Amino acid sequence: MSQTAALRLRQAIARTEDATRERLPIGRRPEEADDLLGTFATDGALGFDPFPFLQAIHDAGSRAVVIGQVAGIMHGSTELTGDLDLLWDGTPDEAHALRDALARCGCTDLPDLDCSQVGYRVTGASGDLCTPELRWGAMDVTPCLNSAETTRDPAGFTIRYAALDDLIRMRRALGRPKDHRRADELVQLRT
Repeated sequence: MSQTAALRLRQAIARTEDATRERLPIGRRPEEADDLLGTFATDGALGFDPFPFLQAIHDAGSRAVVIGQVAGIMHGSTELTGDLDLLWDGTPDEAHALRDALARCGCTDLPDLDCSQVGYRVTGASGDLCTPELRWGAMDVTPCLNSAETTRDPAGFTIRYAALDDLIRMRRALGRPKDHRRADELVQLRT
């Protein structure tokens, strides 16, 4: 199993740390990101480190799939982000694994996983936990769970992330300016 995608993400996290080293908090949380700049322009980028949570997801046996810009970065996108969004199947077993991973990473206010989309916050990362029940325009994202790609982090754990074509379709289905821009970049990565 290749480490390329995990290494891309590690490099992006290092670039995020460098780019935000002198930045002061502005009081804007990732869920308040605008549709153009995304979460990199929020306080979510300050200290953003999704790796402890990604390892906890692996250790808990979760099959959650990284989506959003983190998945884009794993495919080669150069645009940075400040949140980690995940797609999961919504089953009780997966909810149990996610709760375990959240608790391992310092989440003291466990989110209601009976919702199709819910925010979470752990040490180093925050974002949305989404199930296929969430509306993605006309797209059914259920197949994205099975077509996910995997990468092996140098620390020894596996990360599941959305396949490139799935991610492009997800971006197009959401349709915000940042999603169109990022989808266009991902299309260029295919060539």
